[in-house]
Amino acid sequence: MARLVFLLAVVALAAPAVDSPSVKRKIQLIQQDRVLPGTNVTLKRDELNAYIRSEVAAVAPAGVREPRVVLGQDRVTGSAFVDFPKLRQAQGKPMGRLLAWLVGGERPIRVDARIRSAKGKAVVDIERLEVSGMVLTGPTLDWLIRNFLWSYYPDAKIGKSFELAHRIDRLEIDPAEVRVVIGR
Repeated sequence: MARLVFLLAVVALAAPAVDSPSVKRKIQLIQQDRVLPGTNVTLKRDELNAYIRSEVAAVAPAGVREPRVVLGQDRVTGSAFVDFPKLRQAQGKPMGRLLAWLVGGERPIRVDARIRSAKGKAVVDIERLEVSGMVLTGPTLDWLIRNFLWSYYPDAKIGKSFELAHRIDRLEIDPAEVRVVIGR
């Protein structure tokens, strides 16, 4: 479930506030393996965005504000205001004093990612990270992922192939929606 929520968080689009029961129902059907093989489950950008906002509020009530993402062709740009020390504290895993001092306070974050998926597997590649206006790409970004992201979130599958659960064959992402294709 965490991987599905992660993927959906990566692929949502900022939209006006709407209720998210429709997308919650669709996700429950996928998670319960109640979607027929060969079916495409369409998650419209506004319903998906509402779902992401409610999920972020539930799992990170402190430390993350105004999450929003923009869809592109197999690409996603996500942004939020993040207070890393507050977020880690809310997770019961406080940061070290020096790192908390360095990254403390609310910071605008933007992440550009590419998502590839086929045959029941996916890869999420972060191509660009912007923190408080400072842009990281290439080897610097790779170093940050290896030395910080994976230290705090060892299960993060950034740049690594992983199995899609619940018979999901692939995700088709375009600017208007995400289609979850259930395998045959």
